[in-house]
Amino acid sequence: MWSRRQWGRACAWGAVAAAMPSVRAQPASATVPSAPTPPRGATRLAIAVDHRASFCYLPLTIAERLGYFAQEGLDVELREFPDALQSLQAVQGGVAHVLSGSYANTIALQARGHSFQSFVLQGRTPQVVVGVSLETMGHYRSLADLRGRRVGVMTNSAASLRVASLVLGKAGLRASDVQYVPLGNPAAAVQAFRRGELDAISSNDLTVTQLEQMGALRVVADTRSTRGTTEVFGGPMPSGCLCVPTAFLTQYPKATQALADAMVHALKWLQTAGPSDLIKAVPERYFQGDRALYLAAFTRVREAWTADGLMPETGPATAARMLAQFEEPGSLQRVDLAQTFTNDFARKSKTRFRA
Repeated sequence: MWSRRQWGRACAWGAVAAAMPSVRAQPASATVPSAPTPPRGATRLAIAVDHRASFCYLPLTIAERLGYFAQEGLDVELREFPDALQSLQAVQGGVAHVLSGSYANTIALQARGHSFQSFVLQGRTPQVVVGVSLETMGHYRSLADLRGRRVGVMTNSAASLRVASLVLGKAGLRASDVQYVPLGNPAAAVQAFRRGELDAISSNDLTVTQLEQMGALRVVADTRSTRGTTEVFGGPMPSGCLCVPTAFLTQYPKATQALADAMVHALKWLQTAGPSDLIKAVPERYFQGDRALYLAAFTRVREAWTADGLMPETGPATAARMLAQFEEPGSLQRVDLAQTFTNDFARKSKTRFRA
């Protein structure tokens, strides 16, 4: 079990990332079919991403697999790392040019003197679900019933911990009032539920949909939808994005625009993509041996992606309020939210693709 101190440290992983020196991490190995060949003389860029198969980053995968980067004159390499910390360090250390990660990173980094900006938004919800076990919590009436109970959280997801904390906090429960159980991977989460070792879980898909289909999970908070996200965070919560050191935007505006164009093209494609489209475009390993489960989960999270790559007007403030609950008091006061993102590139892309 995690102690309260360990839990709090994991929630504030961004603080650790900013404090640690940059390292030249190596990309995790993965068997993914090659993207279309980029044109001769294309601008070469590396994008760092963790857990590439996550639905949060599906627009990035689509942009690569359907050749949208190549169409914009880019030779893009997606470099996958074991966790979000190593992805960030890759950009800080010059191993990658662009980070595909949580928008909240840009706020936490600026609070520590690092200037990063999001320039195209992939997700408008965190896609995390909190649910209780139908086996061990058959008597469940309210979140207060979880006092003293075992709550599974994904060790590779800061959002998993944050959403669990916020949801339980609404019922007056603190970190010390429950037993947080770290789960290293989706298979571990499913097995723990089957064995009755968890009373609740905070996770994303495919895990959540699988547990629902097994009849093992009762959803009590769902940030796969915009409505559920507003209920948890009090407003729109920007999630996955492409972000870069601010200097990159001024030094390479054409490359940045090309990246934004490719991503908005992919986001527009996702708005109308059907099951057969996905099966053709998504790497087989993403299905984890169950195409039907993947397609069912896709249907559940479809609302989570932006249609045009634009940052919602009140999104940054919502993210800052959330982070303030996990950072040192007053640490975010010096953050200028207007400097953590720009809509200039995505706005042009939206016009071009009529997204």
